[in-house]
Amino acid sequence: MRRLFPIAVAAALAAVAFVPTTANAAPATATFTKVQDWGTGFEGKFTITNGTTSAINGWTVAFDLPAGFSITSSWDAVRGGSGQHFTFSNPSWAPTLPAGASTTFGFNGSPGNFSGGVLNCTFNGDSCSGGPSNPGAPTTPGTPSVTGTTNSSISLSWGASSGTVSGYRVYEGTTVRATATGTSATVSGLGTCSSHSYTVAAFNSVGESAKSGAVSATTGGCTTPQGGPGAPYLYLGWGNPPSPATVMSATGVKWFTLAFMLSGGGCTPAWDSNRPLTGGVDQSTINAIRAAGGDVIPSFGGWSGNKLGPNCSSATALAGAYQQVINAYNLKAIDIDIENTDEFESEVVQDRILNALKIIKQNNPSVKTIVTFGTTTSGPNFWGTRLINQARALAANVDVFTIMPFDFGGGANMFQNTVNAAEGLKNALKTAFGWSDALAYAHMGISGMNGLSDQQELTSLAIWTQIRDWAKSHGLARLAFWSVNRDRPCPGGGVVSDCSGIAQNNWDFTRVTAGF
Repeated sequence: MRRLFPIAVAAALAAVAFVPTTANAAPATATFTKVQDWGTGFEGKFTITNGTTSAINGWTVAFDLPAGFSITSSWDAVRGGSGQHFTFSNPSWAPTLPAGASTTFGFNGSPGNFSGGVLNCTFNGDSCSGGPSNPGAPTTPGTPSVTGTTNSSISLSWGASSGTVSGYRVYEGTTVRATATGTSATVSGLGTCSSHSYTVAAFNSVGESAKSGAVSATTGGCTTPQGGPGAPYLYLGWGNPPSPATVMSATGVKWFTLAFMLSGGGCTPAWDSNRPLTGGVDQSTINAIRAAGGDVIPSFGGWSGNKLGPNCSSATALAGAYQQVINAYNLKAIDIDIENTDEFESEVVQDRILNALKIIKQNNPSVKTIVTFGTTTSGPNFWGTRLINQARALAANVDVFTIMPFDFGGGANMFQNTVNAAEGLKNALKTAFGWSDALAYAHMGISGMNGLSDQQELTSLAIWTQIRDWAKSHGLARLAFWSVNRDRPCPGGGVVSDCSGIAQNNWDFTRVTAGF
């Protein structure tokens, strides 16, 4: 959750441009160009051209860089791989490349003086120059579709390959999950409410085709995640922190999100970097909340401060820091508030956090994990979309994805822009995980800012009530706001730490949130 500092929020979604190509049918190709080289680094670009007569539903370009070269940043594609091998797949907002169209993606590399070009380049498993990398094998099958799910199985069908076909293999990553002689299969023995992504390849005596585009699906039996619904942020570091027992008695609220758990030096957790994990005012506050029948969700990170994500050297170390806090307070949930360039806009730290949460879920299945991050008025930006896609790719098993619809250009219509942002989040989750609308909503949260935001956006009590009712009616898993400290009146007081800047009664926003 952002603290009260002047914030310049710039959210730019990269748009993929489709450019018509010639009408004559030709192979699908991926062409590399070195755009520039400045001695200490270089910029590379791939142009993907669909010269075929059919749309390509999902694409992946894979290649190697010569030893000693690395990729430092990229855009307009989802990057993966390890070592010298890299993969780039279509972004979630542009899954289809129409027939006769082209698109591009790019990256920056290091060091400079790059002259050898990329190596071993493939496009959807075939040569980047067009044509199969294994002549004589069947053509690529159509992208599969989901024809049914149970609590333990997913059924698929796909378009047939041409040429001589002995059968089809259904892959999850590099593992064969089913083999079929026809164009359908059922993958069985799956876990309840588990998400999976599959591709299909045809084979014959000569070899195997390139893999099809991917389809995602989730088995049945899912239950609504519980991340502590109605849990506004309470910050003990400033803003005249109120007595939580007083607030609970006046409003009926039972949960608080406590901010912020930071680095006390290296990978050691400490409240706000300068208060001990246990034995101080934070523990006294938690004890008082629990004595009054409530509970807490510690929030790690925030907009500023010395955070654990960049300081812990590995996902294992970061999970260890999270685990210390879980053990200290026997927690039911944790919130990872991923913001700013040091965490949210860092691929390395994003992945470290997600892998740490994966470890936490493996070791503490009952602990609910929440990630909270900024948004645009239309939904997650590039970094938010990447976070969601990586959560799926890394199997991080995040329970709740919470957006912060404020300081985002919300203007005069904060209710509708919050709903628009939430719908954008829902669509991103559906694309990444293959969830239904209902299941996507059940993995979502909204965390607003009561009264005036840093950008002078106004979330009045009436608007917040509308947001709560919308979230409740759509089955969202979490509702929070920044902050209980500010849930006091000061009309005309501006954006300050201990009141909302508007006319209200004490704890009005908390009272509405408790109704979630």
